[in-house]
Amino acid sequence: MQYKDLSKKELIAILSDEYRKYYDYKNLGLSYDMTRGKPCSAQLELSNEMESQKLLKGYSSISNQEVRNYGVLDGIPEAKKLMSEMLGVGTDEIVVGGNSSLNLMYDLLVRFMLFGTGTEGCKPWCKDEKIKWICPVPGYDRHFLITEKLGFDLIAVPLQGDGPDMDMVEELVKDPAVKGLWMIPKYSNPSGEVYSDEKIRRLASMKTGAADFRILCDDAYTVHFLRKGPAKQLNMLEACKEAGNPERVFIFGSTSKITFPGSGISAVCGSEKNIKFLLSYLTIQTICYDKINQLRHARFLKDYNGILAHMKKHAEILYPKFEAVDRILKNELMDLGILSWTKPDGGYFISVNTLPGCASAVVEKAKECGVKFTPAGATYPYKKDPNDTNIRIAPTLPPIQELEAAIKIFCVCVKICSIEKLLEE
Repeated sequence: MQYKDLSKKELIAILSDEYRKYYDYKNLGLSYDMTRGKPCSAQLELSNEMESQKLLKGYSSISNQEVRNYGVLDGIPEAKKLMSEMLGVGTDEIVVGGNSSLNLMYDLLVRFMLFGTGTEGCKPWCKDEKIKWICPVPGYDRHFLITEKLGFDLIAVPLQGDGPDMDMVEELVKDPAVKGLWMIPKYSNPSGEVYSDEKIRRLASMKTGAADFRILCDDAYTVHFLRKGPAKQLNMLEACKEAGNPERVFIFGSTSKITFPGSGISAVCGSEKNIKFLLSYLTIQTICYDKINQLRHARFLKDYNGILAHMKKHAEILYPKFEAVDRILKNELMDLGILSWTKPDGGYFISVNTLPGCASAVVEKAKECGVKFTPAGATYPYKKDPNDTNIRIAPTLPPIQELEAAIKIFCVCVKICSIEKLLEE
C-alpha cells in the first residue's frame, strides 16, 4: 500500500491516527540527541586500559627515543607502523599527528592557499581568481565547511552506491579552476557506501585541467566494520602511483572512534615527495606532536590484527543498533513509498531519503517531539539539499531502548510530513 495510491479521504484518516501517536510521544517530554556520530559509553569503556600506568612503563620508543621530550616530528616508529598498516601505506609515506585528522586536513588546505602544493610552475591558490572544489553528496558537513570558509566554490556531485558519478567528475576536472575533491572511500559518511576499485582507478588516472589538482581522501572509517571485517578496497595512494599521479592524493585517518575520540592519534599519508613538502612546513608550525599518546596507542593496539580485534568488540556493540533501525524502518515504512534508506556494512551512519520537500519538515517535527537529528541539508554544500530529501541518522550514541523509541518517533514524523506533502499536491 503506497500512500500515493490512496484517496484523499484515506490519507486524512491515516494522518489523524499518526497525529494522535505524535502527541502521545510529545507529552512524554523526551530528549534524545542523535545529531552526531559519537561512540557510546560501552565503546569508550573498551579502551580504558589505555589509562593504565603499566602501559607507559618506560618512556622510550623502540628506537630509544625519549617520548616525553621534544623531537620526532613525523611520529615515533611504532606509531607510524601501526597507522601505516591501518591506512595501507609505507612508513615513509606517513606523518602521525595529534588527536584530530580534521585539523590536518584544514591545515593542509590553508598551506595550499598560502604556499601552493609544491607542484612546479603552480602558484599559491590564494593568487587564483577562483577555486572550485568537488563535493560528493550526500557527504560530511565538516568537509564542506572547511572548503566553504576558505572561499572555494563547492560543486555537488551525486554518489551512486559505489562512489561519485565519474562521468560528471571527469568533465568537471577539465576546468583548471577545479583544484580538488573530497572523498570518504570506505563506509562513506553518511551513505555507508564503499568506493569501487574501478572508480578509485578513474579518480587516480583522470586528466585534470589543474596541474596541482589534489584529492583529500578521508579514510576515517576504514576499519569500522559492522559484520565480518573491513571491506576489501584498492588503496587510493597505490592507484595514484600506478596511474603516474603519485602526488594527487593525501590520505587521512585517526583512532578517534577506535579509542577515545578526543584523545586519539591521527595521520596524514602521501607520496614521499608530498610528505617531504608537508614536513617542510610542519617543522615551522610545531616541534612535535604528543608522542606519549602515540606510544600508549601503539602499545595498546599493537598492530593491524590488534586493531581488527578491537574493532570486532565495537561491532558487537554497534551491529544490534544498526539492525534495530533497519528493522523499525522496514516494519513501519517498507511498503509506503515515502522513505528509502541505506543498510551499511560499516561506518557510523544511515542515510535516508524522504519524498522531495519533506526532509526539513521531518527533522523539525522530530525536534518538537524531543528527538534531535543533524539538520536536513547538512550533508550538502552550503547546507542546501536541492530536493530537501536527505537526513543522516546516527545510531551509535543512544542506548538501544532510546534509539528504538527515537526511530519510532521518526517514522511517525515521516508519515505525517509525507501525507501533508501529498495532500498539498
